[in-house]
Amino acid sequence: MKKKSLAAKKTIHRSLFNYLKYSRVNKVFNGYRNHLDKFINKKNKIGVAISGGPDSLALAYLTKCYLLINKLDSKFFLVDHGLRKESSKEAKSVKLLLGKFDIGCEILKWKGKKPNSNIQSIARNERYNLLKKSCKKNNICHLLIGHHIDDLYENFFIRLSRGSGLRGLSSFGELIGVGNNITILRPLMKFEKKELNQTGLLSIKPKIFICNVDEQSIKNGNKYTKAFIDKNSKNNTIIASADIENQINQLDKEEKFNYMKMINIKETGLDAMISKGYEILELNTFFTSESKESRAWTIPKNCTALKAAGVVHSDFEKGFIRSETVSFKHFVDNKGWTNSKASGKMRLEGKDYIVKDGDVLNFRFNT
Repeated sequence: MKKKSLAAKKTIHRSLFNYLKYSRVNKVFNGYRNHLDKFINKKNKIGVAISGGPDSLALAYLTKCYLLINKLDSKFFLVDHGLRKESSKEAKSVKLLLGKFDIGCEILKWKGKKPNSNIQSIARNERYNLLKKSCKKNNICHLLIGHHIDDLYENFFIRLSRGSGLRGLSSFGELIGVGNNITILRPLMKFEKKELNQTGLLSIKPKIFICNVDEQSIKNGNKYTKAFIDKNSKNNTIIASADIENQINQLDKEEKFNYMKMINIKETGLDAMISKGYEILELNTFFTSESKESRAWTIPKNCTALKAAGVVHSDFEKGFIRSETVSFKHFVDNKGWTNSKASGKMRLEGKDYIVKDGDVLNFRFNT
C-alpha cells in the first residue's frame, strides 16, 4: 500500500478526533480510556486483535484515538484462519479499510491441515497461539480484543451448559493472562453491543454524502452545502438534484444530452455517485468485447492482468499467456478490435501488467 504523506495523515487524524465530539461516541471512548489507563503506561507497546466485525472495528477506532492522544506504539493483528475460500480476500479488504484510517495491520495466517471436527475450539486456540507468538516477537505485553458484555453473557451460559465450575465461569473477565508475560485486556466489557452500535462507530467505513439541492444550485451548491462541506469533506460529497434526476430519467438519449448541456452539467447524480464509489473503494473497470457482447468487470486498483483474467474465469488465470490490450479511447475511436490492431493501438501485455481503468482486454490462455 502506498504510504500516506504527513499532511494526509493529519487530515485523517483530524477526522477521527472530530468523531469524538458526538456524545455517544465520547461516552464509550471515556469508558474505554478509563479502563486502559489502569493498566497501560507510556512505555508499553499495545497489540490489538482485529477480526473485521463491528465490535473489532469499534475497538480499532477507539484504540487509534487513544494511541494518538498518548503517543503510544502499537501493532494491529488480523488472523486469517483459511477455513473458507474467501477468507484471504476478506482479510485483505479489512486491512485496506483500516489503512484508510492510518491503521497498519499485519495478517497472521493459520497454515497447515485444518481439523474435521471441534473446529471452533481448535481455531480459537490456534488464533491465540498466533497472537501470543506475534506479541512476543514484537515485545508486546498487552493485547486488546473487542469483547463486550453480551459476549460475557453468551459465554457464561455456554460454559454453564457444559458443566464448567466456578473458575471456568469466571474466566471471561476484563483482564486475563495468556503466558509469556502477555496480558489480554477487554476494554469494551462494560458496554453492551447495542451501545456500541448506537455510537455509529461502523460509519468509520468509507462513506459518500449526497446533498440534494434545487436546479439553481446544481452547479455550485448553496450556503447549506458549503456549510456541510466545510464540516465534513469535499472529497466524498456529491451535489445533486433529485428533481433533475427525475426529469433526466424520463428523457431519451438525445433529449437527455441536450437537457444536460442546457443546464450545464456533465454527468447525472447517479453517474457521479457510481464514480465516487469506485474512487473511494479504490476500484477500476476493464472491458471484454466480442462480436455479440461487451462486458464491464470490476477489479481493485493496481490489479495485474493475471488477476484480472481470473475475475473473468479461473481457467483464464491458470492458463494465462498474454493479454491483448487496447485503451478505451482507442478502442472506441477505432470501432473495435480489427481497426485497433490495424492502426497499431493494440499491444500484448504480460501477467505483471497493471491494468488501467477502462482498458479493453482479450486474454490468450492455454486450456
